[in-house]
Amino acid sequence: MKGIAGAALSLVFLAIAVSHAGYLDELLKKVTPMAESELDTDTIIKGLKEALAVGTDKAVTQVSQVDGYFGNEAIKILMPEKMSSVADMLARVGFQEEVDNFVMSMNRAAEKAAPEAAGLFTDSIRQMSINDAKKILNGGDTAATDYFREKTGKQLGEKFRPRISESMNSVGVARYYKDMMDKYSQIPFAKDVAFDLDEYVTDKSVDGLFHMVAQEEKKIRTDPAARVTDLLKKVFEKQAP
Repeated sequence: MKGIAGAALSLVFLAIAVSHAGYLDELLKKVTPMAESELDTDTIIKGLKEALAVGTDKAVTQVSQVDGYFGNEAIKILMPEKMSSVADMLARVGFQEEVDNFVMSMNRAAEKAAPEAAGLFTDSIRQMSINDAKKILNGGDTAATDYFREKTGKQLGEKFRPRISESMNSVGVARYYKDMMDKYSQIPFAKDVAFDLDEYVTDKSVDGLFHMVAQEEKKIRTDPAARVTDLLKKVFEKQAP
């Protein structure tokens, strides 16, 4: 009898559970997202800031090495477009070495100045709001980098320029530029060409940095191996499809 009574009781509980399944589902739908939202608000912003910190640190480290710019075709600083006629003319009359030295010196200046950007990146990361973080998390593969550039790109360029100027002086960019232009001036009918060398190298250096940061962000979003901390794993693996 006990066995029959127990079975009957189980059937009753099962029937109740089935009849209330819809209600329980609705209840869970209301409770779970709320709990996750409360939990994730702080985690999301911390995770994104950590992603940017990791990404910028790796990017700065990479471009700061010898050939960090010069050896990377994606960010290598080339002869300015308005100087292309100068480079072509010099190459035709046997002065390709002067052109090559000048191009290399611009890249060496960027590599030497790059570590100075680390502190600027760190300060900017702290300013990210919760709403910004939520939008970025659900954005594209470079949403954080795009936001970062929009908010800090101009300021970074302004603060980075003095470092570039110092670096250019130390690696002899001006000397190579003068040597190249002296050779150019010896060519009959050569037209005068002038441009802001500091501004050009600064802009290209900043462009290169953001390009590398974007690459690191893509890795963190798409490659589990790039999520090198527990927080990155928690935030970004949760977003995986």
